[in-house]
Amino acid sequence: MSTTERTGPPRDAASERTGHRRDLAAAGVAALLVAAAVVIGTAIEHADGTLHLNWPPLYARWDPHIGPGTPAALAVAVAVIAYAPTLAASLSWRALLLTAWTASTAWIWSLALIDGWQRGVARRLTTKYEYLQVIDRFDDIPATLRDFTRHILIDSPDHWPAHTAGHPPGATLTFVLLDRVGLGGGAWAGAFCITVGSTAVVAVLITLRALADEATARRAAPFLVLAPAAIWFGASADGYFAAVTAWMIALLALAATRKVRSPAAAALGSGLLFGLTCYLSYGLTLFALVAAAVLLITRTLRPLPLFLAGTAVAPLVFTLAGFDWWEAYHLLVERYYQGAGGIRPYAYFVWANLACTVLVVGLATVAGLRRTVGASPGALNRLRSGRTTPTDRLITLVLAALVTLIAADLSGMSKAETERIWLPFATLLLPATALLPQASRRYWLTAQAALALTLNHLLFTGW
Repeated sequence: MSTTERTGPPRDAASERTGHRRDLAAAGVAALLVAAAVVIGTAIEHADGTLHLNWPPLYARWDPHIGPGTPAALAVAVAVIAYAPTLAASLSWRALLLTAWTASTAWIWSLALIDGWQRGVARRLTTKYEYLQVIDRFDDIPATLRDFTRHILIDSPDHWPAHTAGHPPGATLTFVLLDRVGLGGGAWAGAFCITVGSTAVVAVLITLRALADEATARRAAPFLVLAPAAIWFGASADGYFAAVTAWMIALLALAATRKVRSPAAAALGSGLLFGLTCYLSYGLTLFALVAAAVLLITRTLRPLPLFLAGTAVAPLVFTLAGFDWWEAYHLLVERYYQGAGGIRPYAYFVWANLACTVLVVGLATVAGLRRTVGASPGALNRLRSGRTTPTDRLITLVLAALVTLIAADLSGMSKAETERIWLPFATLLLPATALLPQASRRYWLTAQAALALTLNHLLFTGW
């Protein structure tokens, strides 16, 4: 394997200096975008209140504080910065997966507990907007599914809370089933979302190893762990959604590359998860584009029949139970414009959402995306010819995630709150950090940790 294949950009000193300056310039532009979103958003909110945000562009409020998670968060950040690059390169593969999951879990939990147990975890999913408010209305699940669409619109009798109305019933059913097995209440719901959400790092590492190579996965590992996105993984249902989509892509990658004992089972499992995804969030149907990119990268359609068979299961079950996905989606669009979505200005959020994404993925990912976009013409040309390097395949995967995010942005159905809504897309942008040169990785990791710690200590985020 060539040096270029292992690390992407050339490693001569002049090229590295030029690349480093461009990385810093990209990070600077991203920081200015965030500053503009804060300043302009604050001015708009003070002028007419149409953003419905206390601290635009985030759904958050200014609340400088420390909490019981502060010492742990600092310790995790220092440990990852100091040791993760070395451990990621030296641990066995299975040990790396376990270590990455453990570290990711510790990072998410410690950030959540900066807000304290009640504010940070136990009450997150119990507000008037959340799924747990309607658990008692699912005593008869089939009857509730048949009646689900009648309660989506704001002017309907006993209309659903915002999150229940804004998602297919698979999202709420997750918490209903947790309640049925004795894990009811906000604390269990928060713990579930954090525990499942933290596995996304393992799924992405498996995807990178299957589609690119193990060296690429190892370079990305510390950044996957120490992502600012962890703030919103703990504890929002969208962190759980992100894990489902990440495992869907991981299983499809394993099936397509046949780097698993049973490619057929992986393809079927991937389809089952994609079907579930469509009933967790309407917008996550866009992950079909990422799935298509996996098949394009691997140049095979072999997993497709079983993938489609698996995908059909959730729609079949929900449809037979009486839930009409398309009817619900159209009613959701109407409900969206009945509420804040109909007031919030598209002209602001179409670019301010991208500022939110900068805060979620961090400046290191912005630098990686700069390298991704710059190298994409050559990578896509080689993809067409079938002579790709691991770096080319990484770039194609990240570009697919970026395209899905842009599509979601342009749709106008994600005006604000994208720091949590786009967690599934952001999770697949983070691997762009694998393109960063070895010499600067600890500096970029420090920037990631500093951003997350600053946000979590100065703001109280709504999710």
